Amino acid sequence: MLQSPPARTGFSNSIDFRKLNMTEINNQPIAPIQPVIDNYFGTDVVDNYRYMEDFNDPTVQEWVKAQADYTIETLSQLPGRKAFFDRLKELDDSVPAKVSSIMQLANGNIFYYKQAAQDDVEKLFMRSSIDGLEMLLVDPDRFRQETGKTHAINEFTPSWDGKYLVYMVSASGSEDASLHVMSTETLQDVDRPISRMVPQPVAWLPDNQSFFYHRLQEVKEGMAATEKYLHSQVYWHKLGTDLEQDKLSLGSQATPSVNVPPMTWPFIFTLPNSNYTIALIGYGTQTEIDLYVSTVDLLSQNTPEWTKICDVVDKVIHFSVHGEDIYLLTSKNAAHFKIIKTLLVKPDLATAQTVLAESDSIVRDIFAANDALYAIVTENGIGKVIRITYDGKIQHLKLPSDGTVNFLKNDPLADGILISLTTWTKCDRYYEYNPNTDLFTKLGLQPEGKYDAPSDLVATEVTVKSHDGMMIPLSIIHKEGTILDGSNPCLLIGYGAYGLSFDPFYRQTQYAWYERGGIFAIAHVRGGGENGEEWYRAGFQQTKPNTWKDFIACAEYLIEEKYTSPAKLAGQGASAGGILIGRAITERPDLFAVAIPRVGCLNQVRLETTPNGVNNTPEFGSCETEAGFDALYAMDSFLHVRDGVNYPAMLITHGMTDPRVEPWQSAKFAARVQAASASGKPVLLRMDYEAGHGIGSTKTQIIQERADIFAFMMWQFELDNC
Repeated sequence: MLQSPPARTGFSNSIDFRKLNMTEINNQPIAPIQPVIDNYFGTDVVDNYRYMEDFNDPTVQEWVKAQADYTIETLSQLPGRKAFFDRLKELDDSVPAKVSSIMQLANGNIFYYKQAAQDDVEKLFMRSSIDGLEMLLVDPDRFRQETGKTHAINEFTPSWDGKYLVYMVSASGSEDASLHVMSTETLQDVDRPISRMVPQPVAWLPDNQSFFYHRLQEVKEGMAATEKYLHSQVYWHKLGTDLEQDKLSLGSQATPSVNVPPMTWPFIFTLPNSNYTIALIGYGTQTEIDLYVSTVDLLSQNTPEWTKICDVVDKVIHFSVHGEDIYLLTSKNAAHFKIIKTLLVKPDLATAQTVLAESDSIVRDIFAANDALYAIVTENGIGKVIRITYDGKIQHLKLPSDGTVNFLKNDPLADGILISLTTWTKCDRYYEYNPNTDLFTKLGLQPEGKYDAPSDLVATEVTVKSHDGMMIPLSIIHKEGTILDGSNPCLLIGYGAYGLSFDPFYRQTQYAWYERGGIFAIAHVRGGGENGEEWYRAGFQQTKPNTWKDFIACAEYLIEEKYTSPAKLAGQGASAGGILIGRAITERPDLFAVAIPRVGCLNQVRLETTPNGVNNTPEFGSCETEAGFDALYAMDSFLHVRDGVNYPAMLITHGMTDPRVEPWQSAKFAARVQAASASGKPVLLRMDYEAGHGIGSTKTQIIQERADIFAFMMWQFELDNC
């Protein structure tokens, strides 16, 4: 884990914050060049750092560790880093505790994560009712004390009656989870742990004594790394029985009546008062799914007789069940999505009834409660909730405020819904909707803090013309009264993949940026889901260049409108957003003073050779086809770095245990830019040895990384006001 810098009583007088002398720090190691040439459909691709893909090689380990040490030493000597760290911690501690992942059962039991100000990780709690006494169920620090490694709770699912709880934990951000079952009455585990879990909810059966779970195959000696996530299966486990007795219920090795190719993800869903079971087959990262229906009785007899509800051509992305009906959210012939329903006993989409037709609003999610079907839609980026009674009456609910709306987990036997609501300038707040009073009321679980909703922040929504004339939404947040003279430090972020939207959010720690004059901007680029299915497909595979070109257009707008200038502009992208920031700076390095690729996809041509790469071929394409190679090459930042170019300063961050994007992608990119850049600006590789993709990182780790990023930007902006 990256360590905090030595404590200081004030700003150091020995180092000029704006002109840190890099020669005063141990030399940054130079990576040797060992060219490998691949030929794809007649195109030679030279890779000078292929050897870095073997992180078991001692020489590679030594180079990465030396880079990480150099980065720690460099950042720790920035006087502003200590000030940022202290302020970020103060802001984070300003609220007594943070509550998340709330789930309520029909009997009133409530389960949730809570992280008190003094806690480094989230803990899992339970109440018998909203006003009941709080009871600690799972403290991940127990596992840390046993193993010496940080642990996080990745997932939990209580039985329908609340008497048992399945929870999953993993170490050091690896997401390589183990499944545990505990009694909520005795607080003791009742079965031995199950390994090889991908953090996903289990499906409890109505008997509250058994559940379905999804498990990865065993990685055997000699097995290719790319096979890790293939042939996953669904098993049926009964409490008190040995793991060896678990019944294989769904998967490529289980059910001939269901097509489950090796690269797919099979899941089974259940209901608390129903004999129906739903099988879901997910195709890697593809949003569209296959659905089948069977019954608990047939599964118990090993004769499931699955009946198909839909497959990927029907473009269904979500479903919810009430009684004999299944409700489907689909984009087929509806770019903004529509809701249809069909009977479970005899599903037929050809005769399916339209419950909510396509409109200018974009339907994001659906949930079938006991009293009605609820839908979350967005209108011009603002979340709305629609209630549709089971006899077809449509009601637009009045929310407590505008912002981002998400469903919390609620029992389908309960009336109403639970939601979270947040904006660009207000933290999450949790509400319960009562259909009898037609009112939303605060749940009361989340305590309030001083910086939850600063009154001096302003959020502005604009649209920006991109390279092809398309208008791109851009959100801009800053302190009230900010003078637009081009001198403001600005952080522009974006994502643009998988059809996911960059919805409004706010965290107390962001105020550390705003109070120092910082501007925060979010580019809602194509490839995301902000404007529906067509928006997503316009930044997908062959159309992926729109993603980073939209980002570039937003950067140009911020400069032209004098929110900032190239000398004060930083760009950031994480995970698949690494494509966005990596290609933006390789195409227009002159626009940015700083680039921050975080756990980024930076070498897309090689993604398919990684454990998680096969899952991502539906999103990005495959080098097995010429069209796929052309698309992947176009979005490959590593292969677009050119010698002698004045690249911006870079802080490239990654976690060593990342299961989603291999850390060698960041290592190779750092080595290439360090060798190629003519600007003389620092290119730092920040490798956290006790973190992964960011999921499960401790509070300290998160604050450390943010302090490093903020201080690095201010250093490169030559601002000493931090």
